[in-house]
Amino acid sequence: MTIWVDADACPKPIKAILYRAAERTGLPLCLIANQAMQTPPFKNITAIQVGQGFDVADDEIVRRVQQDDLVITSDIPLADELITKGAQVLSPRGEVFSASSIKAKLNMRDFMDTMRSSGIHTGGPAQMSETDKREFANALDRYLTRYGKEL
Repeated sequence: MTIWVDADACPKPIKAILYRAAERTGLPLCLIANQAMQTPPFKNITAIQVGQGFDVADDEIVRRVQQDDLVITSDIPLADELITKGAQVLSPRGEVFSASSIKAKLNMRDFMDTMRSSGIHTGGPAQMSETDKREFANALDRYLTRYGKEL
């Protein structure tokens, strides 16, 4: 099992939690982004820089992910594609995306896109809070415990 990270938009505090989890469990952790990244010097933590372009990093994650791998992303269309492949998907705020919830998320995303394109200001996501970090760490811990890898 590998943990994949859609790293371009992943907040630094979440990456730090993932680095600690990978160090403790020995699980492979791979960050994929359009830009160069610094990662801790552990054999099981890697970073892959892909070319620039729309969805290039997403396409690379989809290409590499295997069933039951865990992917960290807030990208709803990417999450949908990954769930279809049998991967587990977790947002950086600790929200578990599942086959039963992703279609509603996609519909809401599309609705908000339509609102924005018609000129309505919808605002962006709230700043990452301590509660968000804790929710992510707890959700990651539950996932790792389920797969026999204690934090």
